[in-house]
Amino acid sequence: MVKALPIPGLRADTPYGLAAAETIRVRADELVAQATGVLDTDRIERVHGMRVATRRLRAVLEIYAPCFPPAELKRTLREVKALADALGARRDPDVQLEGLDRFAATLPEADRPGIHGFMSVVRADQEAGNATLAAALERLDPQTLRDRIETLVRAAEDAVPPELQPAADDDGDPGPDDDGDARPADDAGEAA
Repeated sequence: MVKALPIPGLRADTPYGLAAAETIRVRADELVAQATGVLDTDRIERVHGMRVATRRLRAVLEIYAPCFPPAELKRTLREVKALADALGARRDPDVQLEGLDRFAATLPEADRPGIHGFMSVVRADQEAGNATLAAALERLDPQTLRDRIETLVRAAEDAVPPELQPAADDDGDPGPDDDGDARPADDAGEAA
């Protein structure tokens, strides 16, 4: 399974809106990264990885829903769900073919034509699923998704009161100091 990327700077004391912004940005980037080669029927793990990424993105959009404008959130969720459905239409035959291939390898040669005939039907389903997925990718191309996510990110960030915004460190950027330690130092100068 595709491992989820960590969310940079996410801590227990991160304001909810900022956590929402960074989390959906990372999960959307994961989804876009999985799109490369997803229509190649010889690389079925790309479909699986992208499908997992859509689930993760949908989950964080729902968790952080109070941070986003309802209409924009609804549209984005609808589009991500449509993409997930299209990925499922392609993934199901991929899994069936993989299992049938393994099963066929265990059969005597004389029994394989029946399985191969059924596999040709499933390959047709795979091609139909691929066409459905290609159409879904055209509707929600990576740039459109990034634009939608950035709209949500800005709304979440803008909702955080200035007093809850992270303070800039020595280099002027919010986040960990140059030594990478995000924890404040105690009186002895050690990270708390």
